[in-house]
Amino acid sequence: MQWILQQFEDTEKLAQALDRLDIPYTWHKVVPFVGDLQPEPVIENKDAVVLFGSYTLWRYAQREDLSPGVFKIRPFVHEEPWHPYLLNGADALFLSLRDIPNLLPKEDRQWFMRPVDDSKEEPGKVRRAADIVALAERVLALDEEEIPRGSLRHDTELMLTPPAHILKEWRIWIVNDVIRTFSLYKEGARVVYRPEIDQDAADFAEQMVRLNPRYARAYVMDICRTETGLKMLETNCINAAGFYAADLLKLADAIHHINGYKP
Repeated sequence: MQWILQQFEDTEKLAQALDRLDIPYTWHKVVPFVGDLQPEPVIENKDAVVLFGSYTLWRYAQREDLSPGVFKIRPFVHEEPWHPYLLNGADALFLSLRDIPNLLPKEDRQWFMRPVDDSKEEPGKVRRAADIVALAERVLALDEEEIPRGSLRHDTELMLTPPAHILKEWRIWIVNDVIRTFSLYKEGARVVYRPEIDQDAADFAEQMVRLNPRYARAYVMDICRTETGLKMLETNCINAAGFYAADLLKLADAIHHINGYKP
């Protein structure tokens, strides 16, 4: 597998793991809004290339027909096997950005908002309804031709859910339907990165993977403990998700040997 890395703090950690595994890699910058890489990588085999860095790398991988390239995933909210386990899944609103000014009342009510697609257009976070409407109005005031790639657009579908009281949050890394590593990343309101997981949470994560086999060749799943039990938060693109306290030796080794898996 040929590894192409965009330089970030997290990918520098990944590079250290690749060094320990004696796996070569190259560093590249991404040209904003265009998606070209500098320097241009010399691709040895288009069917054995993986890219890690910002989510926009998928454009280069798709244009150059690289495999696995960037592991794109389907919107997790559309995956029926997971519906009963989603945090506030039954209470979610799904609105396109252009519909928000008319359908979301301007008020102080809090919503957790994120794009449905795993596009990184806007980070998921809790906002006041009035602030969400104001954000939508700012975007809608622009002609679509003015909006940069990778930004919220008029037709971006958003998911809004009532905020929940979360006690712990974990990130799980899955390759070929096997959990390879995990990390605690939040405890109450505190951000903490520790390579640990409660046993019942590990069992819950295994159950989620079994319920939806071959969802993607490789992906990240976030789960949480709430006052009413364990829930699934979301999935993310493994190529652009923070590593927290993951065991990068295990993760890099699994991805390096992913060839041959047929989704």
